[in-house]
Amino acid sequence: MTLPTIKVGIQGVASMTVEELLEQYATGVLDFSGVDLAEANLSGAKLSGINLNDANLSIVNLSGANLSEANLSNAKLNVARLSGANLCSAILNNASLNVANLIRADLSRAQLRGASLIRAELIRVDLSRADLFEADLTSADLREATLRQANLRHANLSEALLRGASLTGANLEMANLNSSDLSRSDLSGANLGDAELRQANLSHTNLSGADLSGANLRWADLSGANLRWADLSGAKLSGANLIGADLSNANLTNTIFIHANLTQAKLIKAEWIGADLTGATLTGAKLYATSRFGLKTEGMICEWVDLSPVGDRSIIQNFHSEDSRDFFNETPPTIRIIIDAVLEHEANFAIAGAYYQIAQEYRGLKQPPSMESGRRRTVFTFHVDNDEALFPTAYIVILPFLDAASTQKNISSMVEIINSQVVANQDLKFPDMVKQLNILVEQAMSQATTIKQMKKNIEIAAKLNFCKAPTQIILTNSSAYTLIVHDNPHFGKRFINRSALNASDDDQISSESTKDILPSLDMVMDFVKGFHYISH
Repeated sequence: MTLPTIKVGIQGVASMTVEELLEQYATGVLDFSGVDLAEANLSGAKLSGINLNDANLSIVNLSGANLSEANLSNAKLNVARLSGANLCSAILNNASLNVANLIRADLSRAQLRGASLIRAELIRVDLSRADLFEADLTSADLREATLRQANLRHANLSEALLRGASLTGANLEMANLNSSDLSRSDLSGANLGDAELRQANLSHTNLSGADLSGANLRWADLSGANLRWADLSGAKLSGANLIGADLSNANLTNTIFIHANLTQAKLIKAEWIGADLTGATLTGAKLYATSRFGLKTEGMICEWVDLSPVGDRSIIQNFHSEDSRDFFNETPPTIRIIIDAVLEHEANFAIAGAYYQIAQEYRGLKQPPSMESGRRRTVFTFHVDNDEALFPTAYIVILPFLDAASTQKNISSMVEIINSQVVANQDLKFPDMVKQLNILVEQAMSQATTIKQMKKNIEIAAKLNFCKAPTQIILTNSSAYTLIVHDNPHFGKRFINRSALNASDDDQISSESTKDILPSLDMVMDFVKGFHYISH
């Protein structure tokens, strides 16, 4: 092929033809910064490591050229032909590649910080581990491109085509992806924190394990998307389409789903306390082992939900009119221990140590209690994941107190009442729930024995006057029904000198406490019927 005779101007170098440029490169000259090679034909040229900093390479033909490790910083490559070119580890910071053809080019590990690639053709390009910080890829065509572990932080990808692209582990934090097409792409493990994805097409996209915290996904299409284990905490999904999306084990804490469509979405074991579902559609959502409190549900549309463990519709809950509002309630189940004494520093440390040790043995105690200390009384509040955990967890958390034995006896009696009613009536709403309750209480009884035998901190706490004070133990289920499982007869009746009590007084208190009057059968059954059962 005859190369065109084009003069090139190089700092400190006389004008030369392209042939002379190639000849000089062949002799070891690498610095051609500032060269003007507009419209030149350098297809297939071997220019590895060349310095073309500030060069004018607009409309140049570099198809199939080897520019690996070349320095093209600030170069103008607008409308250049670079299809199949090797630009591996090349430096293209602040380069201009608008409307350039980079189809199937190798830009792996290349530096493109601040580069402009507006409307560039990047189909099947390899940009793995490339640095595209603040690069402008507006309306670029990146279909089936490889961007694994690429740095696209603050990059502009608005209206870009990324259909079928691989972006696993890529950093897209604070990137602009508004109206981009990411359908069927792979963004597993990618960082999209605080990214702009308004009206983006993420249909059938793999976002498993991705960080989308704080991202703006308003009106985005996420239908059929894989969002398993993704972090969407604080993300904005108003008006988003999530039909059939898989959000299993996702973090949806404080996520906004106003008017979003979650029809038949899989929300198995998702964490979504504080989520705003105002006006959202959840008909057919799969909600096995998903808590249903702490949600905003005004105007929500939900005709039925799937509570089966694998989302196979084997357990369907249908709703009529306002039933779904009761199902998606706003009351977390709690256990409150009200102690008729002021918490002193010594007791505070001892109780903290006791509950730390209990948590080592009993997995149901996931976090320490919240504590309110008044002038006369102290309240410990324990939050549990679901209603079924109320009785067994109460059986455990009372251990540091003198009232433990009488409280545990009452809980056992109440479980017996529930069992007898199921046998007698055969019409309790959730017979499987009662079976599960029995299993959990039996496990708690066994673990309580182990904890008492092994844990010294429980013993230390139990000797304190604070832990000998009379208590009330109140359970509140997710339907906001309360049940007093223990009320010490001496609660509220102050002793003149509590510290002067001797052992016989303690024994007397303990024996009198066992004479507690249990709540009525109707109260116990109403409390249990208010459970929102999560099947196992």
